[in-house]
Amino acid sequence: MKKISLALLAAGLVLVNGSVLAQQAAGAAMPAPVDRAKILVAPGVFGNFSTYKVRPDYYRMSAAERKGAVAEVLAVVDKHKDKVIVDAYLTRGFEAQSDYFLRVHSYDMAATQAFLVDFRATRFGMYSDVTEQLVGMTKALNYVTKDKSPTLNAGLTSASYSGEAPRYAFMIPVKKNAEWWNLSDEQRLKEIETHTLPTLGNLVNVKRKLYHSTGLDDTDFITYFETADLGAFNSLMLALAKVPENKYHVRWGSPTVMGTIQTFENVVKTLSMAN
Repeated sequence: MKKISLALLAAGLVLVNGSVLAQQAAGAAMPAPVDRAKILVAPGVFGNFSTYKVRPDYYRMSAAERKGAVAEVLAVVDKHKDKVIVDAYLTRGFEAQSDYFLRVHSYDMAATQAFLVDFRATRFGMYSDVTEQLVGMTKALNYVTKDKSPTLNAGLTSASYSGEAPRYAFMIPVKKNAEWWNLSDEQRLKEIETHTLPTLGNLVNVKRKLYHSTGLDDTDFITYFETADLGAFNSLMLALAKVPENKYHVRWGSPTVMGTIQTFENVVKTLSMAN
């Protein structure tokens, strides 16, 4: 049984704890994967962002061992697919402090933790050092709502991405100072309206998503973007840099993480087969 399990593991067909093999042997139905389309638009979803640097000694392993490490990672992803969705991005060549980053969504942070614990137990995970870790959650709009700001809300909700399939992703953390949090709701609404207006023209070429982190992490927001047009993204960042709201920032980036959007399998294969 041990030999069979190891062979299946090398082929990426069994989970680390052998539960897939056990379920298949018992004829049990496999859990359904998390609905990706639903979880990416729902409020109250947790997002975990982590960046990693692969240690040089990973490449002292044989090519066969590194190939087996890829299968281990894919088995862990399969094991947790009913609780989390995982997106992977290749940052090597773009970032000095990381080679890849992961974005993990779940309805329960404990599920995210369980996935990351199992991932770090794989050979690839063991040889990956965490260089940044951020946690946030999604919420419904706080300010530019139909009731508070109907005109801007209409422009914001009608601006749909129409560019080519996104190739690049960016993760930019933002932290506000105490002065921001001590503004009245009406004052913050005016600042957010001023923030939103100049960005509307870029939303056809840049997708964006906001995660709230206050109390969950040492930042207040995690801003996430996808685009195929780096010029349009640069224009969006310039527009945001010019708004008065910037005077309330104590962190914008640091790091700004840029990666190419790829499958988890391709990211791990690319980094495992590199010399």
